This record gives sequence, C-alpha cells and structure tokens, in this order.
Amino acid sequence: MSTDLTDLSPAPAGLDKRDWIAGLERGVSIIEAFDDAHPRLTASQAGERTGMTRTAARRYLLTLQHMGYVAGDGKLFWLTPRVLRLGQSYLDSARLPRIVQPFLQRVAAGTHEIAYLSVMDGDEVVYIARNGPNRSMSTGYVLGARVPAQVTAAGMLMVALRGEAELAEWLATRQLQVFTSYTIASMERMKLELARIRAQGWALSEQQLDLNSRGIAVPLRDRHGTLVGALNITMPMGHESSEDAVARVLPVLRETAQAMRNLI
Repeated sequence: MSTDLTDLSPAPAGLDKRDWIAGLERGVSIIEAFDDAHPRLTASQAGERTGMTRTAARRYLLTLQHMGYVAGDGKLFWLTPRVLRLGQSYLDSARLPRIVQPFLQRVAAGTHEIAYLSVMDGDEVVYIARNGPNRSMSTGYVLGARVPAQVTAAGMLMVALRGEAELAEWLATRQLQVFTSYTIASMERMKLELARIRAQGWALSEQQLDLNSRGIAVPLRDRHGTLVGALNITMPMGHESSEDAVARVLPVLRETAQAMRNLI
C-alpha cells in the first residue's frame, strides 16, 4: 500500500514525533483553505493553497465529503454547514464565553450598544461572545466573526499589551492592509498608536474597517493579571463625537472588566 508523503512531514518543535498526526493537520488545513475569496475549490486549487499534491488534496476532500464537512459536484468542492459544529463545540465547551454573558448584558444595558468579548487568534480578532441590540451588520459582528486585528479597537489593544519582544516582532513582520481612507497604513503611525494605547490602557478605533463603525475596548484580565481577551463595544459613528462616545462607554467597560476579574 502506498504512503502519501504528506503524512510523513516532521513533527513541529515541542511535540514528540510519536505524538504527531500529520494527517490531522492536513485535514484541518483543507477546511481552512476555503474562505470568502475561495468558496469553491478544485482538488488542484486546494492542493496549491495547502502545499499538497492534487492527489493528496483530493483524498482529504473526499474523506471530508464522506464525513459530511464538504460537498462536491465531481470537480468543485465546498464546505457544508456541518463545519459550524466545530466552532459550536468551542462555544459550548469553553468556560469564558459562558461566564461573560451576564456582564456583556450589563454593558449593553448601560450603553445601549453591542458588547463583545474578543480574543486573538493569530493576526485576527475573534468575537466569542456578544450581547446587545440587533443592528445592521455594518455596525456589528456575528458570533465567531474574524476581523484583522490592526483595524479593530480590541485587536490593537491586545497587540499593544504584548511583551516588548513579541510586540517588536509583530511590528517587524506584519504588512498592514488598507480598508478605508482612515485605515492606519504606515507602520510608524501604527507604532505610535500602539504606544498610546499601551500607555492609556484602552483603545479607540474609528472607520478603519468600515466607514460607519467605531470601536472602544478595554483589556479583560484574570485574577492573576494575565490578559485573556478584550471587552469591547462596536457602534455606528452617528452624530456623537469621539470624546462623547468614550466618556459615555469607557467607564462602563472598565467597571465591568474589573468586576469580572475575580471570576476568571
């Protein structure tokens, strides 16, 4: 029986070779190959996006199709709603999203805005809990949404509060994307903004991803002082000034984050 060379990849640093299942990594990478720009893929395209041969990618796609995570028409493949079970498993099993719900409700009631708990995953912010009024999606995010950290208050805050070495590495290795005319596109300006956020301990982001969106975020720390995420609000720009928005929302966010600290 032939062996697929993609299953013989070396184990990553810190993991014993006997404990490394390369096939699992490859299967997950196939699922992650699909995105808004690539909703449907051929086996060849999936292979190119994951560093596999067409034959190997096709095997993984057919296996995922058999499991119900992928559908296909003989040439093209696409994800099915079953994939959402993976994210739902996290939301159902993770302790943090459950703990914060009453507190997010408090923030939403006190500000009449949508309140979120967000965490970092790579270079993206992921919203893992939310509470508040339903609004147009241009001023809010669905649960599980992923957004580039560089253009959100929560993302910039969590980047700014990293250790000096980690922050320096992030600044040295990132390419800033431009989404609107307000997006911070200069690394020098980004350095200054992150330094300001670090010094004041909270973040404000306006119109960087969406021209109608403003975000304010404060750090969420556990009882040991370790940063576990960001408590943040997203609101439409409206007719309220930045100063008035911060004065109205920031005290509520800070008070709530402090009240949550001993429970995490």
